[in-house]
Amino acid sequence: MLFLKTGTWVVVADGAKALLLENAGTAETPELRLVDKAAIDNPPTREQGTDQPGRIDAPGGGPRSAMEQTDFHRLAEQDFARHLAADLEARRAAGEIGRLVLVAPPQMLGSLRAAMAPGLAGAVIAELPKTLTGHPLPEIARIVVEDLAAM
Repeated sequence: MLFLKTGTWVVVADGAKALLLENAGTAETPELRLVDKAAIDNPPTREQGTDQPGRIDAPGGGPRSAMEQTDFHRLAEQDFARHLAADLEARRAAGEIGRLVLVAPPQMLGSLRAAMAPGLAGAVIAELPKTLTGHPLPEIARIVVEDLAAM
């Protein structure tokens, strides 16, 4: 069973927004306080790219094939995850973060994991595959504590 000890950081993120929270309360009565937030404007791919996917000629004069369209939305999410991981690593290196809980949709968790330095990855005590960026802080605290207690 994991606890949300005093000083534990909780990062609640999705592909366009992140809340950096710290437990200023105790493990029994957590109180998440907002340390920082980050956001990007990431509209759907259909609004970011207007060209049709490219086509390529098959060797030997065969039929043409369509190339897969670039997913600009997903690329922006991955870039956001890299910047978020770099910011968290800088905070960890400065001694601000000792324990870290990540709360994000599965795809964002994967992007964060891929972008993390080993030191930051070692500070992660739990990953919760949820989308909570639109929830109020007391509700985020309640959900995180319940999920950690169930682990």
